Amino acid sequence: MASVFLYHVVGDLTVGKPELEEFSETETVASAIRAIRESTECGISVWKRRTNPGMIENNEMRQQRFVGILTSLDVVSFLARPQCLDDHAKAIKTLVSDVVVPNNALLKIVDPGTRLIDALEMMKQGVRRLLVSKNTIWKGMSKRFSILYHGKWLKNMEGSCGNLSANTSFSSSSSCSSPTPAYMNNNNFCCLSREDIIRFLLGCLGALAPLPLSSISSLGAINQNYSSIDASRPASEAMQKHPGDPSAFAIMESTPEGHHRILGEISVSKLWKCDYLAAAWALANLSAGQFVMGIEDNVSSRWLNDVCDNSKPRKHSSTNSGFNPAGPSFGVGRSTYRGRSAPLTCKTTSSLAAVMAQMLSHRATHVWVTEGKDDDDDVLVGVVGYTDILAAVTKQPSSMVPGTRSILELRSEMHH
Repeated sequence: MASVFLYHVVGDLTVGKPELEEFSETETVASAIRAIRESTECGISVWKRRTNPGMIENNEMRQQRFVGILTSLDVVSFLARPQCLDDHAKAIKTLVSDVVVPNNALLKIVDPGTRLIDALEMMKQGVRRLLVSKNTIWKGMSKRFSILYHGKWLKNMEGSCGNLSANTSFSSSSSCSSPTPAYMNNNNFCCLSREDIIRFLLGCLGALAPLPLSSISSLGAINQNYSSIDASRPASEAMQKHPGDPSAFAIMESTPEGHHRILGEISVSKLWKCDYLAAAWALANLSAGQFVMGIEDNVSSRWLNDVCDNSKPRKHSSTNSGFNPAGPSFGVGRSTYRGRSAPLTCKTTSSLAAVMAQMLSHRATHVWVTEGKDDDDDVLVGVVGYTDILAAVTKQPSSMVPGTRSILELRSEMHH
């Protein structure tokens, strides 16, 4: 196990992270669209409002208020329902509580002194966000694990876990923190996503050697349990089944040899900054193959301003495409739904570091894996997502299959 996982705590990763602004389930879908466009991992955490704002809230109370994560795919699937297409102005005023899929297990509140290895284990088990208290002193941690972001050692508030020697071994399930971490009247939290974890790991390649130089195939990081839709099938099939993790459907066509070639995808990544109403119409009316021919990356949000009951200014805006959902052209032709459709792919021989860099540079939640002599012969063999990477970097050396790349090969691959 790499020492970086044992000697770092989640508090080390919160440097510069903004404080959490809770998105309430009583907000509208229109407000959610704006928030999702500004979010990481193409989704936002949704919360119930505090029943007593003046009362100090402990971790259990806050955890119970967490509802789930609302993604771009969730919103587009909702807007693609017949009743929403008939009255889109009413649809985007729908409360988020009627759209989000409740799943309280997707977020976990953790002490800032929680070891990184324990955080990775949580995310490998399905946790997608970690809520971490900012600028707090936590108790019950040894000096070995109580380093703050500024690099100074903290004194334990009430004792310690005992004397820990340099030869002490730690299991992923061990923890010296007290059962109920005491936060000192602090309600300031920040949220760590899986993308934050991957970004941190990419900065620790040397400490993770030789894993980053190994191919994703040799590490067993290729997930073959992906969701897919044949290009000739209706795109609306994406509304009828949950894709799992990653939240993506591969749109495929069959080759004469019986293999499958990927044409594009329906995913939270591709829908992240698209025109949600136009995408909803396309999802309801086009085939999967037609759908992936027209994802628009940058569109106008002007229409939201006319119907959104939340006038709070936002940090980002997208370029104007001239799309008017109230106009006669809405839902008539594919001219309202256009753009790039090429999916993000890599090879089975690609190194783990290259795939991580590829995901971060494209702000993607996954990379499709293909195999073949050239692009025309490539067939889809799997996908690599956040969970697959976390499982790969925490592999024990004895479970690794030999197969590494040279430094020159890695640099060349990452450069291209």
